[in-house]
Amino acid sequence: MSDTPSRLLKLLSLLQTPRDWPGSELAVRLEVSARTVRRDIERLRDLGYPVEAAMGAAGGYRLASGAAMPPLLLDDDEAVAIAVGLRIASGHAVDGIDESSVRALAKLEQVLPSRLRYRVAALGAATVYLLPGHSPLVDPATLTVFRTAIARHERVRFAYHAGDGAETKRHAEPHRLVCHGRRWYLLAFDLDRNDWRIYRADRIRDPLATGARSVPRELPAADVVSYVTGQLYSLAPTYQAVATLHAPAADMARQLGDYAAELEPLGEQACRVRTHADTLEWLAFRLSALGCEFEVHQPPELAQYLRTLSARTARAAGNP
Repeated sequence: MSDTPSRLLKLLSLLQTPRDWPGSELAVRLEVSARTVRRDIERLRDLGYPVEAAMGAAGGYRLASGAAMPPLLLDDDEAVAIAVGLRIASGHAVDGIDESSVRALAKLEQVLPSRLRYRVAALGAATVYLLPGHSPLVDPATLTVFRTAIARHERVRFAYHAGDGAETKRHAEPHRLVCHGRRWYLLAFDLDRNDWRIYRADRIRDPLATGARSVPRELPAADVVSYVTGQLYSLAPTYQAVATLHAPAADMARQLGDYAAELEPLGEQACRVRTHADTLEWLAFRLSALGCEFEVHQPPELAQYLRTLSARTARAAGNP
């Protein structure tokens, strides 16, 4: 094999197999001399591939883990498997994995040959993934469109279904994809409304990058997380709760952590907590899970919810 680039690619493909390769066997596979194999190994090392050599009869060359991530060679089946796996991961709100999966999927799909894109799309269309809990389904293709547009500072058009069922057409400059509370959101500047908007990704349909470039805009907040969190909380109903807990304040502080907005000791065996949440269910669960007696002072809706819940659980336990 006289073509050096092709020979290096084949050599790299062989070394990615988890085994030791004797130089003589590599020479036979590549149809070159042992000296050429040694030169090619040095070329791969110069390119950043950590090729190790073990001496002895059982030794040989192998590709080890290095300090940086070099490019990988994938065959067709491996590329399809990784693309499908990234699609699944991008639909799960797993901290530290979801957004990385979207970035990796966008890079991979950009270089996939058309025949492999068809295989990935066909497999995705024929497969249903059961997500844990109640999580709205988001088409990974939607996320990759926005991820690519964000990287290129490219404007997009898409249809958006609001919570009341109304559908509108949007023209926007995407800024960031944000995963929050097992949902994906798109933070973008809406060009028709001349303002920043947050869109639920599961309500977006038919996203299309227009090809028109834009200058990145300055976000009206310190960072993306604080802006999106503040906007979402401002739209959600908030219940301010006040309750007396019959337990030492130090014990409750350890259990509540940041959940308690304010914790006031009331002697050695009681304390008063002030907190908030966007649902009565969460407030009731959090207080009940503390493992101590408590009385709710505010809001009255929480006290009524606990009475209803108490009656329901008593009936479930078979109590008269």
